[in-house]
Amino acid sequence: MRFEYSESNVRSYCRDFDKIFNYASGEYVYDTSGKRYLDLLSGCGSLNYGHNHPVMRKSLVDYIEGNGIALSLDLRTDSKEAFIDAFLNHILKPRQFNYKMQFTGPTGANAVEAAIKLARKATGRTNIIAFTNAFHGCSLGALSLTANSHNRSHSGALLTNVTRAPYDGYFGERGGEAIYLEKLLSDPSGGCDLPAAIVLETIQGEGGLNVASRNWAQSIQRIARKLGALLIVDDIQAGCGRSGSFFSFEGLGIDPDIVVLAKSISGFGLPMSLVLMKPDFDVWAPGEHNGTFRGNNHAFVTATSAINVFWSNDGFAKTVGKLISKAHEVVSDICEHYRLRSAGRGLMIGIDLKCADTASTVRRLCFERGLIAETCGPHGEILKLLPPLTTAPNALDDARSIISDAVADATRSVPQPVEV
Repeated sequence: MRFEYSESNVRSYCRDFDKIFNYASGEYVYDTSGKRYLDLLSGCGSLNYGHNHPVMRKSLVDYIEGNGIALSLDLRTDSKEAFIDAFLNHILKPRQFNYKMQFTGPTGANAVEAAIKLARKATGRTNIIAFTNAFHGCSLGALSLTANSHNRSHSGALLTNVTRAPYDGYFGERGGEAIYLEKLLSDPSGGCDLPAAIVLETIQGEGGLNVASRNWAQSIQRIARKLGALLIVDDIQAGCGRSGSFFSFEGLGIDPDIVVLAKSISGFGLPMSLVLMKPDFDVWAPGEHNGTFRGNNHAFVTATSAINVFWSNDGFAKTVGKLISKAHEVVSDICEHYRLRSAGRGLMIGIDLKCADTASTVRRLCFERGLIAETCGPHGEILKLLPPLTTAPNALDDARSIISDAVADATRSVPQPVEV
């Protein structure tokens, strides 16, 4: 096939979903034979509002047909102004958040790079605290925070000035993860330099759908404040409504110094990322961190539409809350029937299938039967579900049937190794 001949070996998703797709609408994608698939991958969390939402699509088409500026670097444009106004009025002000916005390059990894560079400049320190099972991207700065050995391979010598700490629940029921970190950082002989920042995901998307508790998150913020470090929340995958609220940390009682957004911030799957910083930490010199594609006006247009359509009042959040209840009911039913463990929060949830072979088989069987999902976790043992926030409830009933049958068939056909 031409893809195998011409495209690098680095390709991954297409190996598991070996079809050519040509059409998408809402929560469904279609291959060139016309077969429909329920998309619970959602662009790895980049399509929170589904594929080709009609309001966003029309706003983008109208903008292009009107010869609107596509690329603007960091020049002022009317589309950027409209986005800033919408984000201020519908996202930040109602939550009483005081953040300045930095438009970085188009990827989440670029925004993470900017955030840690800014924290180091603002504090004059170099060390960063990142957590077990974290994923923050694959460029070198972001990769230094990422925990997965597969992603880090062959770059280890360059991944410096980061201290790895245990995430909430890493020690199991005995707990003590925050106590360990505080002890380590408070001990002058602990061998750990005072950090510029502590970086965390409130829901670890790639690391296994591990969820930060309110108490642990508040403890981490207290440690950061005590030591003069900045608290950075990576909301690239968990943000933009996936947890139920726009920001995933809203119910945790914490007040991050820096927040990183990407993936679904454009609303339409267009490249866009955003760093939010408290004004006191906006210590950049002009042009000190830049990127050619930081002015993607097509993304500004669709992002503005997404905010105006979904976040101008609390109606959408209430609808998402009902969908979350439905999705958790579906996952709980499957887990209870097969004596499995559920994972995650909001519409970032999964089923712990206990071994990678079983999870891989379930993913394959689901795809054959018209459902796309991925796996995650340290060993790839968790089936991860990221339904669009606009998914019809009856589509989740279809998902229940497909996944349940796949689990039944997989557990019959795959030898069960020792649990991971």
